[in-house]
Amino acid sequence: MPRESKKSKVARVTEFCHRMDALYGEEPSALDWHSPFELVIAVLLSAQTTDAAVNAVTPELFRRWGTPALMAEADAAEVADVIHRLGFFRMKAQHCVGCGQMIMSDFGGEVPRTMAELVRLPGVGRKTANIVLNKAFGIVEGIAVDTHVFRIAQRMGLTRATTPLAAEKDLLAVIPQELWEGVNSQWIRFGRATCTARVAHCDECPCADLCPRRPVRHGAGKGSVKKR
Repeated sequence: MPRESKKSKVARVTEFCHRMDALYGEEPSALDWHSPFELVIAVLLSAQTTDAAVNAVTPELFRRWGTPALMAEADAAEVADVIHRLGFFRMKAQHCVGCGQMIMSDFGGEVPRTMAELVRLPGVGRKTANIVLNKAFGIVEGIAVDTHVFRIAQRMGLTRATTPLAAEKDLLAVIPQELWEGVNSQWIRFGRATCTARVAHCDECPCADLCPRRPVRHGAGKGSVKKR
């Protein structure tokens, strides 16, 4: 099979993004938050657990330590007690307190608004930083690559990377910047509903004609896209 040109890949992923937008539109945050700091903490806590599990612990967490100043003074063991139902809760508790302390000491008590500054915070990588910049400040600097986005990018032949960080670079190179904002939230829903981790439901996929992984079957393709 001949190597796909960049022009062809850009056209293919652009159409894929348009279909994702037609299917899912603008997605509200699945995490409950009311300030940039709460969003940082919520996304940090969501690693390797569900959004629903995070939403179950954050009301009490934010009631007690809902600002950088309060979190900076918190006892990590008490924070761990509140979030103990989450995976890696002890490490996450330390990161929460560390975030509060660094925001107070290095950023004047305000969540920073640049990628370079956000990734300095304990437990905050590019994925978390991209989500915070996008959702809290309306800044689109990159694409948050979680397990769903990573899997879809690989299956779509958009990256051969072995890490989400490297995959993000490949995606930024082929997806037009004006489409970056919707990728994470829309591809997550697509990954949960159709292109799942256990099996890709190609026969039901509205984008099968764009994917090199499977041939088009049962009329899957542009004509089957419906808003939902």
